[in-house]
Amino acid sequence: MAIAAPSLRRQWVAPVVLLSATALAVFWGFYLIDYFWTGGRPGRPAHGPLDQYLQFDPGSITDAVGSLAGILAAVFGIVITVVSIIVQLSATRYSGVARMFLRDPVNLLVTSYYIVACVCGVWLSVSVHGSYVPRAALTGMLVATTGGLVLMAPYFRYVFWFLDPINIIARIRTDVERTVHSGALSENGEQAALAQARALGAMEELADIANSSISGKDKIIAGEAVDALRDLALAYLKHKPMAQPSWFGLGAQSRRNPDFVAMDPESLADLEARRTWLEWKVMRQYLGIYNEALASMRDINYLIAIDTRYLGEAAARVDDVELMDLVFRFMNSYLRASLNLRDVRTSYNVLNQYRLLVEAMLRLGREETAVRAAGYMNYYGRVSFDMSLTFVTETIAYDMSTLCQCARELDAPSERQLLDAFLQLDRPLASRAQEKALLGVRKAQAKLAAYYLVRGEEEKARLICEDMRGEPKERLRVVRDALSSATSKDFWEITDRGRDFEYVPPEQRAKLRVFFEWLGIGTDAAVRDEVARPGAGKRSDVED
Repeated sequence: MAIAAPSLRRQWVAPVVLLSATALAVFWGFYLIDYFWTGGRPGRPAHGPLDQYLQFDPGSITDAVGSLAGILAAVFGIVITVVSIIVQLSATRYSGVARMFLRDPVNLLVTSYYIVACVCGVWLSVSVHGSYVPRAALTGMLVATTGGLVLMAPYFRYVFWFLDPINIIARIRTDVERTVHSGALSENGEQAALAQARALGAMEELADIANSSISGKDKIIAGEAVDALRDLALAYLKHKPMAQPSWFGLGAQSRRNPDFVAMDPESLADLEARRTWLEWKVMRQYLGIYNEALASMRDINYLIAIDTRYLGEAAARVDDVELMDLVFRFMNSYLRASLNLRDVRTSYNVLNQYRLLVEAMLRLGREETAVRAAGYMNYYGRVSFDMSLTFVTETIAYDMSTLCQCARELDAPSERQLLDAFLQLDRPLASRAQEKALLGVRKAQAKLAAYYLVRGEEEKARLICEDMRGEPKERLRVVRDALSSATSKDFWEITDRGRDFEYVPPEQRAKLRVFFEWLGIGTDAAVRDEVARPGAGKRSDVED
């Protein structure tokens, strides 16, 4: 969120008035002392100190008049030098800063003030004659010079506020939102194409800010840039239904954008037909930032997953089916990138947002999308299983179990399809390294069976029982003992989920005994100590 701009009174009026009043009070204090007590003699009779001051002597005022323009020009030079250095330093880190600075109304107004005042001073310097002094012009020049001197302090303060990175990001976002809105509603194809090109450039600027901030370990600025892309996409969705057809066809300049020029022509045509080129560009920037942050700034990866989920939920609320599919494609890409680097922690966090997104689809009645997403989760569960990323497989198992419970609570028609997808997650072991992953899947399935029994859904619990019937007795005992030994719902370390996967609520624990009796596993086996139970150290996998 951008830092709020100081009010006009606080930013400009108060400092200028205070500095001017202080300077004038000091000067007039000493002047009055001279006038009344130190014996200063007026050149001719005057009606008070002010009249005395304004009786300018043509013979002696010439040098002073000329110096006014020089003083103001020198002050202007100081201002330009300091501001140029600051702007250049910001421009080396954030592209487009110089352009924004030169277009800002306040900067233009202050620069114009100094230029006009300097020109007036030059003209005033040659307007004094031997017997004539333009008092009004000279007084005005004195006021202008005073204003230029006291203006430096509030203007420097404004420049530092203007160049604050968070404000730069907010300004880019505001400008691109305005550009997108006007371009989408424009019936002029050329104006729409120009707006497209500007919007693409602004999105890339935000991505560059995020990437450079990640390189500099500046998490706050990187997060602001990521959120700015989200805000842009969400604001666009509000106006998208009113957009003109020409807006959804990419102009010639936009087609030359690196992200589009490298695309297969058919895929690019699909983006135009599906009316999702702008959202695709936003999430394409997300994917680039995600890859940049992998293993170096995981919090940004998590934030990208959160913001992508927000975009998917917004798409569901406005019934944008194409965008919902696109969101899941990018969420899948995040998971793939994390798995390729074997980044268990990031996968764990992204899966949390993935599950929340699917739950939102269920609550919003997007059954088909939810079932398709469950299929994706099943696929990545199998991929992580084959890669021996046991904790990722276990996480997906518990997430799919949660989705089945959510579908049951909502009485969703897709519940059976979600359960079928979940029961396909377990696979035969190819190596002993996969044993832990299979145990995690079976624990999640057993927990779901106990939930179904509590809810009176014995048929579904029987389905899970039949799926587990071929497991060795020893493995089933390990599963039972692990679930029985977890007595606290809160895990003993801080996690975003906050729950111990293996915890079974008391009302379900009794049903868990019934379920294992169906499998021929009695309840007389000793429950293992909680600390030594299989999987007790599984959270350490998240640290890998």
